[in-house]
Amino acid sequence: MAKKLNIGIIGYGFMGRTHSNAYCKAPHFFDLPYEPVLKLACGLEEDKAKAFAERWGYQSYTTDWHKVIEDDKIDVVDICVPNNLHAEIALAAAKAGKAICCEKPLALNTTQAQKMVEAVEKAGVPNLVSFNYRRVPAVTLAKQLIDEGRLGKIFHYRANFLQDWTISSQVPQGGMATWRLDVKAAGSGVTGDLLAHCIDTAMWHNGPITSVCAMTETFIKERRHAETGKLEPVGIDDACTFFCHFDNGSLGNFESTRYARGHKALYTFEINGEHASIAWDLHDLHRLSYFDHRDDSIVRGWRSVHVTDGDMPYMDKWWVPGLQIGYEHTFVHQVADFLENMAAGKPTSPTFREALATQSVCDAVLTSANNKKWETVKY
Repeated sequence: MAKKLNIGIIGYGFMGRTHSNAYCKAPHFFDLPYEPVLKLACGLEEDKAKAFAERWGYQSYTTDWHKVIEDDKIDVVDICVPNNLHAEIALAAAKAGKAICCEKPLALNTTQAQKMVEAVEKAGVPNLVSFNYRRVPAVTLAKQLIDEGRLGKIFHYRANFLQDWTISSQVPQGGMATWRLDVKAAGSGVTGDLLAHCIDTAMWHNGPITSVCAMTETFIKERRHAETGKLEPVGIDDACTFFCHFDNGSLGNFESTRYARGHKALYTFEINGEHASIAWDLHDLHRLSYFDHRDDSIVRGWRSVHVTDGDMPYMDKWWVPGLQIGYEHTFVHQVADFLENMAAGKPTSPTFREALATQSVCDAVLTSANNKKWETVKY
């Protein structure tokens, strides 16, 4: 019989919902050593925290995150709040001996992230950063094919993440809804919010990034703050493009923007090797495009692999072949992996230390854009 594991979640926004849904669903599809119990929900506004707890089945709620940490019954602290709050909460949770799941990016900057890594490693607590796209079955399959050597030597890795929701100058910065546009809460713009996903996946697939050359742009220089109503300078990057070298000798090309009209969340990557290439598109997330030059010339071409068969990553836990799954399932897979590894005493990737590496690349990208020159990534 599975042991009960009490969850304390801090944050009731978009990510709070995805994580809560995952805790609810994971035991129904995976044979887990732990049964997640939604014990305590925390949010800033009492009425919303209460409503969130009732909707998702948390046993109680609070408006003070310290109470989540101080509660001896809580086993896992799940951090789903703006980036500027990650470090303080994670440091306290580690000191209290709690397992920690933290939303990405890990912190505002590398300095904060390093302290968080030191804290969880000193405490010896299980830790995970929610770079959920790793757990799209097609993305995991891409990792499998690369590790099997099917692509051969890698030459190129290119990725982009395009949105269009901040084009209007009337969109405010700050507050509960648009904290991602406030540099004090977010730390950076598309670099930490969107490119961090691309960077994490890229280094998981293709190894460390060693140097970067970047440019960023803030198209709207001033926005009204949602809380004060004052027109204030915008400190985050609206768009970022960077080139990079990987440690294995391959080249990278990354782009992200919130000013690509017509794109709500277009995340794609393509990897080119000496034998084969792989491509993936979030809008068609259950498919992996694959080209193998070793095929006979009369049938050589890009193939669309429908990632639904039971021998593909995670898919044996879901439906019959041909029936696909979606975005929410990446968080279910994340919970399942975290709980299984926790019981086995194994780390779950990406750990805080792995997320620190992604943070280091993000910092190097922003430094390069500011200095207008190549920057070596400092790990």
